[in-house]
Amino acid sequence: MTSVAAVPRWVVAIAVLGAVFVLLPLVAMATRVDWGGFLGLVTSESSVAALLLSLRTSLAATVLCVLLGVPMSLVLARTSFPGQRVARALVLLPLVLPPVIGGIALLAAFGREGLLGHTLDVLGIHIAFSTTAVVLAQTFVALPFLVLSLEGSLRVAGVRYEAVAATLGARPTTVLRRVTLPLVLPALLSGAVLSFARALGEFGATLTFAGSLQGVTRTLPLEIYLQRETDPDAAVALSLVLVVVSLLVVGLTLRTARSAS
Repeated sequence: MTSVAAVPRWVVAIAVLGAVFVLLPLVAMATRVDWGGFLGLVTSESSVAALLLSLRTSLAATVLCVLLGVPMSLVLARTSFPGQRVARALVLLPLVLPPVIGGIALLAAFGREGLLGHTLDVLGIHIAFSTTAVVLAQTFVALPFLVLSLEGSLRVAGVRYEAVAATLGARPTTVLRRVTLPLVLPALLSGAVLSFARALGEFGATLTFAGSLQGVTRTLPLEIYLQRETDPDAAVALSLVLVVVSLLVVGLTLRTARSAS
């Protein structure tokens, strides 16, 4: 274990300042919680509905992230094609794109007047301002977290084990199932957990693309935003719940990464 003495004191001082900067607002928020009425604030009908909706949609978005993100990561890490750097940049674009712009883009694609809107309307499918829209918005912003985590792990792992399996006669699908995925499973789990956390906290794209209808599209972040105007105590209490859930997610991610190392 590296001793703290090996790090210059001024570096330690700045690190402590950074930690205080992160922790101070959270501690301040905890002091604003009405602990006497906390249980009642977080178990109101609208709060419970928002929390359950957030958990359901975030889980669904995480499944979509895994189904879409694993093949995308494999293509980016194991193949070479013209425009690969551009493709990678486009995949990771939601990481830096303001979420509200993501919501507008989704609306332009899947809304009734969107690119696919008329076709979907003929088929009787209405996505915008529905629970499905919430899942798509969360997937849009969370997918890059899984791709980034898994692609990096695939590159670090290399292809030597896959090459050995191929020389022994294993088909590509068998190599993927028996060698590649078990090899990067910790990174896959970590990326899935991070995607879930990002989906759980999504706000801008959800509000723009799905709206805010209780029990249908009003997730916990939207409920907190609305409660902030009408019931600040409820907003603070629900914020604390989201912070606790996020801490659990971060702890699970770190534990997975530690197991992998």
